[in-house]
Amino acid sequence: MDSRYEYDKLLERVWTGLPEKLKKHERFEIPAADTFIEGNTTIIRNFNEITTAMGRKPEHVLKFLSKELAAPANLETNRAIIQRKLKTNIVGDRLNEYAKEYVICHECGRPDTKTGELEGQKIIKCEACGGWWPMRRIK
Repeated sequence: MDSRYEYDKLLERVWTGLPEKLKKHERFEIPAADTFIEGNTTIIRNFNEITTAMGRKPEHVLKFLSKELAAPANLETNRAIIQRKLKTNIVGDRLNEYAKEYVICHECGRPDTKTGELEGQKIIKCEACGGWWPMRRIK
């Protein structure tokens, strides 16, 4: 029996067993922050859209932004209000930092992660490779 034929057959069997979302090679993109400044506050109009794309709770993302930007922040319907004047690129950079720490898998680099608990500790688990790591607390 030809070993190449056997390899192709095994490869096809593995490929058909993969979940559909792992077969896609689309690029993970966070929507650009739609911000505007009103007085001394920065408002992110599409905050819920951003957090939905990341698959994370808006409260957690807002807490991260508040600490990283050293400014109080709150949610108002589908937008975030940060009590400081900020340029759009600064907000975007902090959202990318959040994604790198809390959304993108540290093992395989895919965004297919979910938060969960293991023995009382909050963790982030990758649905693509099965890797997991403890969720860093926001101080």
